[in-house]
Amino acid sequence: MIKTDILIIGAGPTGLFAVFEAGLLKLKCHLIDALPQPGGQCSEIYPKKPIYDIPAYPEILAGDLTDKLLEQCKQFQPGFTLGERAETIEKQEDGSFIVTTNKGTKHQAPVVAIAGGLGSFEPRKPLLNNIDQFEDKGIEYMIKEPEMYRGKHVVIAGGGDSALDWSIFLTSVAESVTLVHRRNEFRGHLDSVEKVQELKNLGKINLITPAEITAINGDSKLRSVEITKEGEAPFILETDHFIPLFGLSPKLGPIADWGLEIEKNAIKVNNALDYQTNIPGIFAIGDVNTYPGKLKLILCGFHEATLMCQAAYQIINPGKKYVLKYTTVSGVDGFDGTRKEAPKAVVKAFD
Repeated sequence: MIKTDILIIGAGPTGLFAVFEAGLLKLKCHLIDALPQPGGQCSEIYPKKPIYDIPAYPEILAGDLTDKLLEQCKQFQPGFTLGERAETIEKQEDGSFIVTTNKGTKHQAPVVAIAGGLGSFEPRKPLLNNIDQFEDKGIEYMIKEPEMYRGKHVVIAGGGDSALDWSIFLTSVAESVTLVHRRNEFRGHLDSVEKVQELKNLGKINLITPAEITAINGDSKLRSVEITKEGEAPFILETDHFIPLFGLSPKLGPIADWGLEIEKNAIKVNNALDYQTNIPGIFAIGDVNTYPGKLKLILCGFHEATLMCQAAYQIINPGKKYVLKYTTVSGVDGFDGTRKEAPKAVVKAFD
């Protein structure tokens, strides 16, 4: 039996930052994740994708963000159960919970924080007859290593942020980039749309809208795609890679059977207080939760993790008052005995 203060289900950015916030409160964390490494989607799906909305980082690769979060929380010595899926949960007479994984590993904690991102997921595939034939032979549903596209001809389909961002990024890597979208309007951020238009004007992106990929062709690997533009006859475009980026189909998996209140495949929480679910002691933070005005952004997950930890402290230490101390004044005491002192000039300013 693995015992801890806060059991975090999901080792993505939100879960990792929760470890740090809990550590500041002298609370120990253990994380469960079905993936074989921490980082969630940032590590598994797009480690080389740049992220632009992390405070203090004008741009940071998703994989590098994971590394920074792991470095930040390692002083609090979190435990990990990786490559195992949280399967069942049982509430004990003392109010604690026992969570068992699909491999039988048992964990016990007074507080459970579900930070499972989108849950288990699979890519949404275009409806093309022979698409399975060319998977990993020229067709990829996510980009893990951009270098494999160096000097290649690449076709991307989609209208969201991933399609826009990767089209922009690959212009500096691939021999050619073609972006196909079934509408003239895009769902992504306005600055990304404007950047794609700018690159099109410079001849660095071949933008085809409104259009769809209607067939794929090849032998032992993908050789070409058929593109049908609205109101025009189909035409063939030779390519080395076709990357349909139509998003992920999320599933909560076994968590959906835990008695939690679910709305549109997300866990309802009380955002007015602490992101607790309808079951006291179980919280949901990050993309896995929903509430009025919810934004699925990493930085929002960081905020939710911070408030969750404050509420968890009160559950674990009933009646004990915690006085918030700014790290600029108090420094940070790690569980490994290390201490990062606040700068003396800052401390003096607060005296």
